[in-house]
Amino acid sequence: MGGLMIGSQPIMWIGALMFGASSLFALITLPVEFDASRRAMDHLERMGILVDDAELDGARQVLRAAAWTYVAAAVAAIGSWAMYLLLSRRR
Repeated sequence: MGGLMIGSQPIMWIGALMFGASSLFALITLPVEFDASRRAMDHLERMGILVDDAELDGARQVLRAAAWTYVAAAVAAIGSWAMYLLLSRRR
């Protein structure tokens, strides 16, 4: 953002690379997060912590929603990167 404010093209591109790296990291971690939710569900079932179907369904929904928050974060990171690229190209 500093590169945009002062109009420095090299600083803008460094910022674009940094936003791109964070977007790539967000995409790479998606399978890890979905696997973590799956493993947590397996662990809850194996330990007998959740006993009836209603508890299992509720836990499954919560863990799935938790994993999908990472999808939202990845979309937001890509959107921020795209906005930064568009703003830097206008200058």
